[in-house]
Amino acid sequence: MKAAHLVPLCAAVAFMAACGARENPTAPADAPAPASTPSPAVAPPPADAAQPGDTAPAGASAQLTPTQGNTASGTLALTATGDGVRLVGSLQGLPPNGEFGFHIHEKGDCSAPDASSAGAHFNPANAPHGDPQGSSHHAGDVPNAKSDAAGTAQVDAVASGVNLMSGDPGDVHGKAIVVHAKPDDYKTQPSGNSGARIACGVIH
Repeated sequence: MKAAHLVPLCAAVAFMAACGARENPTAPADAPAPASTPSPAVAPPPADAAQPGDTAPAGASAQLTPTQGNTASGTLALTATGDGVRLVGSLQGLPPNGEFGFHIHEKGDCSAPDASSAGAHFNPANAPHGDPQGSSHHAGDVPNAKSDAAGTAQVDAVASGVNLMSGDPGDVHGKAIVVHAKPDDYKTQPSGNSGARIACGVIH
């Protein structure tokens, strides 16, 4: 074949190849980029969630058991508050529909049959006995417990002027809680004429 005939033939082949490339592109220039996977949303912590550096209020408990010849018992949870120490729980086995003296005592010892081993009311300031809601009273003075018809008393009271697990003289950790047979009159010295000790438990 003559060279003059080859030139048009080569040009035609090149033109057809170029057209094929345009009709079957392997990667279109204007193809959209793959969608990115969004990052999962992170929920903020609840408003009342504990934050780093927060300190929980100090807490303890006391399991009260009956003294000899009595049936009173109960469990109390103690929590440090801005006003003192809050005592929450219940007492059972009490005479029904009664009122009972209820104090923190100076010694964490309930071993005596009558709980006399718990000592006197907790009183680091050497104050006179009195109404726990008044201006002058023992640090261990607590409002009387009151039983219902079933002999159960629900307790939610604050011992003011004391604290919990601080190590200072007002700390009631390791002391005893005592329930008495009669109501505290909040005036008779040194213990409100509240009678015998019917239940005792150490604060742990």
